[in-house]
Order: sequence, then C-alpha cells, then structure tokens
Amino acid sequence: MKVFFLLPRVPYPTEKGDKLRAYNHLKQLSMHHEVILCALNDDVLHEDAVKVLSQYAKSVYVIPISKSVIFFNLFKTVFTDKPFQVGYFYNKATAKKIEAILEFHKPDHIFCQLVRVAEYVRNSPIPKTLDYQDVFSKGIERRLSTSPFYIKPFLKIEYQRLLKYENEAFDLFDNKIIISAPDRDLIPHPEKEKIVVVRNGVDSLFFKPLDREKEYDLVFTGNMGYPPNINAAEFLAAKILPKVLQKKPDLTLLIAGANPHLRVSVLKSEHIDVSGWVQDMRECYACAKIFIAPMQIGTGLQNKLLEAMAMQIPCITSPLANQALRAKENVEILVAETPEEYAKHILMLLKDPELARKIARNGYDFVLHNFNWEKESEKIEALISKT
Repeated sequence: MKVFFLLPRVPYPTEKGDKLRAYNHLKQLSMHHEVILCALNDDVLHEDAVKVLSQYAKSVYVIPISKSVIFFNLFKTVFTDKPFQVGYFYNKATAKKIEAILEFHKPDHIFCQLVRVAEYVRNSPIPKTLDYQDVFSKGIERRLSTSPFYIKPFLKIEYQRLLKYENEAFDLFDNKIIISAPDRDLIPHPEKEKIVVVRNGVDSLFFKPLDREKEYDLVFTGNMGYPPNINAAEFLAAKILPKVLQKKPDLTLLIAGANPHLRVSVLKSEHIDVSGWVQDMRECYACAKIFIAPMQIGTGLQNKLLEAMAMQIPCITSPLANQALRAKENVEILVAETPEEYAKHILMLLKDPELARKIARNGYDFVLHNFNWEKESEKIEALISKT
C-alpha cells in the first residue's frame, strides 16, 4: 500500500515528543508500505534530516513556511473560527503543493499527525487516519491557570476554538488514534470510544542502563522551550528544591534539554545546572540518581519518563503525568502532588539506595513490557488495512 504521511514538522532530530512519535510511526509503517513523507518546516532544516528520513520514505517532501507567511496566516485566523494552531500551519500556497503531490503519487491512504494539518486533506476522498496524539484543547485549558493575565484572553479563545475543531476533525477522518486512554476520554465527541489508543514506545536498545558516575542527585529533561516543561522546571526550582535543601543542603539538580526558555535559563544556581541542548540525552539520565518530572500542566504521555525508566533510573512524577503512563505507585514509580510530597520521596530515595534500585528495576520491567513501537504500530496497520 502507498501511504502519504503528512506532518506539521520534520521528524528529525527527534527532540520533541510529536517528532519522536512521527519518526517511529514512519519507521514502522515503512516496513510494510511505500511511504511518501510530506513535512512542513518553520525552522532551520537539519543537514541530515532528508538523508535520515529517506531510509524509510521513498519520497521526502519538505515544504518551508516562512515567518512572514506564518504571521499573515495568524492574522487571517483572527477573523475565522479556526484555532491559531491550525492557522499557523495552513496557507493556500502550501495546500496547492500538497494537492499536487497527492495527484502525482496517488496514495492509497493518508496518515496525518495532529489536527494542525487536517485542513490540507479535509476534502480528499482518499481514506485517511488522524493521529490526535494528545488533546490540545485540554492542554491549553490547563495553561490558563499559570499564564500571565495578558495571555489569558488569547488562550481562552484558542481553547474554545480547539474544542470545536477537535470535535469537527473526528468526522473528517476514517480512523482516529491517540496516545492514551485518558486523552481519548477528553476528546469532545459522542463517539470518542472509536478512537484507538496507540501508545508510544521506547527504544530499549538505545535507552538502556549505563554505568556512570552520579554527578547529580536529580535530573529533569525535555524540550525546555515547551510551556509545560518550563512550568515544571520553575515548580521544581521554586517549590520543591527549597524543601529538600532544608534536609540536604548539598543537593544538585540538572535541567537538560533543547531550547531553554529564559525562564529556565535563569534558574541556574549553586544547586541547579541548566545544560541546554545535549548530543546524547542518555548521559544526562545516567549521571543522576533520580529522575523527576513534576508536570503540572500539559497532556499526553511523557517520553522522558519512558526513557528514564528504560535506563533503570528511579522516577518521581505527578498524578497528571502518571495518568497516561499508568505505572504502579510506590512499586514502579513514585507519585507526588505537593512540594512536601516530592521532597519526601526525593529524600527517601537518596537515603535508601536499595529502595531506589527496586523502584528502578520495577520501572524498567514495566516499560519494556508495555511500551513497544513495533507492537503499537500494529494497531495502525490494522486500521489502514480496513480502509
């Protein structure tokens, strides 16, 4: 079967969750299908991107979207009922290019990642699948409580528009998939149970236990320009660390990940290192005693937790993050809600290395048995073969 893969971002390098998911779906689908990849690009294209992606896609199309076009698109979106996230990526010139690619290749199936690109295939008669990934509307709603007052009016508008559009997109596609059951339950459609849960996997051959000196007590990783990660980093530095430092004044924390926002960069201190982009994130996981992800907002499954657990690092996270992960509390992972609870868990793991090893081993087994890219992609194969 010939599958047309439409993405809002080039899925290489895989430093963001949506790119990681798209990359692995592309890789798995290419084993059984001829894949035509079409990705929009609003950033500097990595020099190896096309070469790497061509290993899996027979044809690779990267369509650049300039900042001036994006600005104009957003301005026009103000006068419509479309979400700004859709307006950001949609323009008529790009639509014509995509139509031409579809006409040239005549694919049997269209696979779209995220509602951001749904407009481009709205009227296509070709059978199609939408990967919601997670629920953008809920993510925006959760950001409302922590955002500056001058941003809240825009977020409220975006929330209402996304709520409507996610519901509308459901009926535009033959198949729908999403990253977790809790996310599926948030989709505002009466037939949301038809959405198939396709979880992320973890590359356990790459993310595996490494023997490294423990330079830090804690590590938190992710794209540090992403609002939920910015919020979590600030919560960790301002609320959790002071509680721990009362009992352990020499505590050290590493915050690692690409594109650190100024709000993250300024957290650097005697106790906190902010690394920015790192070539190999495994070294960051391996050099710390505990992985912590105190997520307060956002949706979806946290790939950072899968990777840390696959490397046998004991993990502490929030109820929100574990809602999608579904690891057993106090067995495979530790879960905290208040700064006091986080501090208690941190100090407990630092004082009891045997408990830390037990949580790490159980988390490792949990991830290896439940998060496999190949197994999860079989669900997509089943959907595509039926349409």
